[in-house]
Amino acid sequence: MTPPGNRQRRGGELIKDVLAESLNRDVSDPRLGFVTITDVLPSPDFASATVYFTTLTKNQREPSLRALESARGLLQARVGRAMRTRNTPHLVFVYDTQPDHARRIARLLDEVAPSPEGPGAPDEPVAEPDA
Repeated sequence: MTPPGNRQRRGGELIKDVLAESLNRDVSDPRLGFVTITDVLPSPDFASATVYFTTLTKNQREPSLRALESARGLLQARVGRAMRTRNTPHLVFVYDTQPDHARRIARLLDEVAPSPEGPGAPDEPVAEPDA
């Protein structure tokens, strides 16, 4: 997969900003938990965009996904007005598992080699005596 160009990157950031604002202001679905849009990857022609999101708790994932899919038409309309491109991207919502993987890896690393900031670590560095 080729990395997105500047146009795609700027478009993704615009979509992300519009979605975050619209979710706060326009969507009042009770199924929608505390959702954070983590990334947006638009296709090169902006015909579609994959929207990655996370939730505060695991049990909010499915209801939040259903709420986002239910609000897709409204969200696409807001994105289309903001983008002013020939195509309004079809939004595809995907739960972002990267933060979960990062926490799991950090936990495994701590089990193997605990960090020096762990229990019993000194609060301040030891000062060297003057010579």
